Amino acid sequence: MLKFEPITLEDKSIFDKYLGSYNFSTSEYSFTNLIIWRKACDIRYTVYQDALIIKKADFNGNYHFMQPIGYTRQNLKAIVEELVKYKREHNMAYLFEDAENTFLEDLKEIYGSSMDIKEDIDNFDYIYTSEKLISLSGKKLHAKKNHYNYFIKNYAYEAKDFFEPGVKSDIKTAAENWYREKNGGNKYLEYELMGIDEITENMKFLNLKAMAVYVESKIVAFTIGERMNDNTGIIHIEKASSSTRGSYAFVNKTFVENYLSDVKYINREQDLGIPGLRKAKKSYHPVKMGEKYCVDIPDIAVPD
Repeated sequence: MLKFEPITLEDKSIFDKYLGSYNFSTSEYSFTNLIIWRKACDIRYTVYQDALIIKKADFNGNYHFMQPIGYTRQNLKAIVEELVKYKREHNMAYLFEDAENTFLEDLKEIYGSSMDIKEDIDNFDYIYTSEKLISLSGKKLHAKKNHYNYFIKNYAYEAKDFFEPGVKSDIKTAAENWYREKNGGNKYLEYELMGIDEITENMKFLNLKAMAVYVESKIVAFTIGERMNDNTGIIHIEKASSSTRGSYAFVNKTFVENYLSDVKYINREQDLGIPGLRKAKKSYHPVKMGEKYCVDIPDIAVPD
């Protein structure tokens, strides 16, 4: 029987071993992302047949597996059959969620059309080019450029690195204030706040970058992100004051310009089906979406 342990910071070396060689295309497979949401999604893991198996719950409390990391074409069928047995015994809603296209192709070679595959559109990642986020050039981004220009022309501002004196505590305070302002009993935001607190205490260990923006010495925005691989950076957290015009446009552009200008793509994660968040992410006109799928395999395809 598979035994799953809760993910902790101390497990980073294990995850680095498996994730470090996997060229993942979505934000779900970032160790930092898993740490941020480990309590909200009860994220647990085990190693089976030298593959990393991650079990988690979605925000509706439905448990599933992420795609195994480190599997081979030779052992994938045996791994899947073991996970199907676990799913049966624990009445899990889906076998896999957060499945990427390359994994789907490998599954299709084994199970063909017998699989139930569903696009998880609310969890598709928004992916942009760093060049466009920095330049804000072109008609589509004209409004963003206007907001940015308004900000730099009308405010006495300063951008500070996370490791400058006082910035960490200011970011924590700003996150707490933002949570109190936006929260209406939303557990998602409560867990996000817990995640921000944890990663800000472990920035160097997690290899994260962060920046805060001040207007007249008061913090009005901050961003936390990382370099995902040679090609892509991820923005994990971005908060800004809605009462300070252009603060979102400024922190978005300036963070990428200062910290991630040497990667081609910027992954700004999903919208979770939230209308306001979807509108904001679409307004930057992504060049592509990081597709994720829910996958189930009927019992008939797998022996008891």
